[in-house]
Amino acid sequence: MPDLNSAIQKTDALIVDVLRHRVGKDERAAKLHDWYKAAILAIRDEVIDRWIDSTRRTYQQGGKRVYYLSMEFLIGRLLRDALSNMGVTEQTQQALAAHGLDLATLEELEPDAALGNGGLGRLAACFMESLATLDIPAYGYGIRYINGMFRQRIDDGWQVELPETWLAHGNPWEFERLESSYRIGFGGEVVADGDAVIWHPAEEVEATAVDTPVVGWRGKRVNTLRLWDANALDPLKLDAFNAGDHAGALADQVRADSLVRVLYPADAHQAGQELRLRQEYFFSAASVQDIVRRHVQYEGDIRTLPDKAAIQLNDTHPAVAVAELMRLLVDSHGLEFNEAWAITQATVSYTNHTLLPEALESWPLPLFERLLPRHMQIVYAINSRVLREARKAGLDDAAIAAISLIDENGERRVRMANLAFTGGHSVNGVAALHTELMKQTVFADLHKLYPTRINNKTNGVTPRRWLQQCNPGLTGLITEAIGPAFLDDTTRLADLNAMAGDAALGEKLAAVKHANKVALADHIRHTMGLRLDPDALFDVQIKRIHEYKRQLLNLVETVALYDQIRSHPERDWVPRVKIFGGKAAPSYHNAKLIIKLTNDIARRINADPSVGGLLKVVFVPNYNVSLAERIIPAADLSEQISTAGMEASGTGNMKFALNGALTIGTLDGANIEIKDRVGDDNIFIFGLTAEEVAQKRSGGYDPRAVIEGSRELGQAISAIATGVFSPDDPNRYRDLMAGITDHDWFMVAADFDAYAQGQRAVDACWNDQARWRAMALRNIANVGWFSSDRTIAEYAKDIWNLT
Repeated sequence: MPDLNSAIQKTDALIVDVLRHRVGKDERAAKLHDWYKAAILAIRDEVIDRWIDSTRRTYQQGGKRVYYLSMEFLIGRLLRDALSNMGVTEQTQQALAAHGLDLATLEELEPDAALGNGGLGRLAACFMESLATLDIPAYGYGIRYINGMFRQRIDDGWQVELPETWLAHGNPWEFERLESSYRIGFGGEVVADGDAVIWHPAEEVEATAVDTPVVGWRGKRVNTLRLWDANALDPLKLDAFNAGDHAGALADQVRADSLVRVLYPADAHQAGQELRLRQEYFFSAASVQDIVRRHVQYEGDIRTLPDKAAIQLNDTHPAVAVAELMRLLVDSHGLEFNEAWAITQATVSYTNHTLLPEALESWPLPLFERLLPRHMQIVYAINSRVLREARKAGLDDAAIAAISLIDENGERRVRMANLAFTGGHSVNGVAALHTELMKQTVFADLHKLYPTRINNKTNGVTPRRWLQQCNPGLTGLITEAIGPAFLDDTTRLADLNAMAGDAALGEKLAAVKHANKVALADHIRHTMGLRLDPDALFDVQIKRIHEYKRQLLNLVETVALYDQIRSHPERDWVPRVKIFGGKAAPSYHNAKLIIKLTNDIARRINADPSVGGLLKVVFVPNYNVSLAERIIPAADLSEQISTAGMEASGTGNMKFALNGALTIGTLDGANIEIKDRVGDDNIFIFGLTAEEVAQKRSGGYDPRAVIEGSRELGQAISAIATGVFSPDDPNRYRDLMAGITDHDWFMVAADFDAYAQGQRAVDACWNDQARWRAMALRNIANVGWFSSDRTIAEYAKDIWNLT
């Protein structure tokens, strides 16, 4: 206790000193936002010391660095993360309490960084934290988005996209690095100068690094998240301004600003496609130039790059980094093409996150060549080499056409996934099923040519944020039950298996869950005006809105359940709260329509006295990391119901299970591995397998016959299609339902009966609370393997060759 008291006094003095001398406020006059900033700056000082020490140690040891390139880093709020990982949460909380302040209240003032959208960006954030935790020197590279994806508002049930103004009051965590600036070119021409090739861009912008420290567990290492800002070389053309062309004088800066304004600008038009390609090259080129500059500065010989640098491409967005590295090696450092190609392949590796064709990016060849003429030449040269290898290996014309970096079918396009695949020494999937499907489908012919290149690295989540920080009640209960060893090694959660049948522990677990549900219900009541019963089963589906994730299956079954409750009020129904959340891409019509349908169903059901408190539906707006941290600890049931074969992995499934929610899901993504870990009796699996989905799609499947053969399904689809839930526009959902009736690509009708039966099995289990609690404990006990620490350790050993 004396040590804690001393630490509290020291922290108090530090915060007050920062408040006075850096925030400029006397403690008696300071407002909440002043204390919030002082708290961040106080802990930041300690983080900076560790940051500098970590960097020095890396240079002294001369080891290999990991460079993680990603379009998204969904890092969420950082104050709680830094306090927890530095081990100073309690002393900070008590120091602030001496001034009548609540740390949790101050944490709420921090905006979520708008640097990502969904699972891809959150995975990147988990990986950065685990890299620091495992003491692996690393940089994350991305874009410093000013407005990010968008802030979602719901108006009359419809999604409205608004700018996310997370930087409106500055970001106390970031540091601009003016010395790390690079010129990024676009367009122009390529000319020969003797043996040299010189690219003369028509346009250049300046990429400037902005660094954020990433703290590992127990502060062992602090790594760097380096995000790129963009500026025009001449931000203001003064002659044009003085001539009265005020808008034209700023045109170059506006054009540069567009590169870092929005994540995933709509690409349904040519201007949007061009901006996306410009963004991807901008951040990839700046990152590769930074990596090469650092290596040459400290190591001298560019040929040793693979020994000191591991570049990991997080999905296909940064694939152009392969061509950029080749350009630098050949044009700037004078290497022969073959040697440059060997260095590039040894340095680069690629993670694929999806089998969806639209996400395996390709660009119209004229657009690519106009924006990046030198890179187009390099892509052709790479392609020539790869296709000669394929012909020599005996592959036929069809396989060679599939392998080619240039798609010749219809409009000629540059295949970025093929560039990433051929340009690295490793290509990994993110769950066992996904990796096998990569070999069988999108990369089947490339796998024939490079049979040892594809490997699996099942995703994981950081247990610090997704258990310790978001669910302190559960963390405390586990510590009480099995001791604190799991805080450093989540596989030690397995010690809970011996206690899964302990009734007293089960009741304590239920009490923790109930408290989390009360907290979530209070939040929803205060923000949305909707009252929820925390004694009901909280059934949660929160993720990006997409047809393959099948929010629509959930909604159709919800309508069927609503009909059943009204038709059979005498049955012993389990009270349920259906919680949805997620954003739809601005140009994705059906996804936005699904959000509207969710809200239309909610409005009808929540106002119907005939269902009483038995069923509530809520769509929580503006789903982000901070909302996930509220919702996941409160969930009883985790909906992981994607069409089998379409979800690469998922990480929400891991977070829910770690927090004691039971999963209802298909045999898709990491659900399969979760099932294998927790046991068949502790998860609710339903529906078609990936192989069965493929068979149905290949022919002979008649969804209309399936719907006619299922009374509940037919009634639910008819009710939605005919306007029962949209009396103001009876035809609103006609085409959405016709998509199920006519072709059912996502197997909503095919899986409906199995899903409904699975939900009734959930009801039966919920009515046996002793069984439910034991299942929840077994889920917590057996998902410690799904830690991002384990995933990163596998990357380090198998892909990055780190000792």
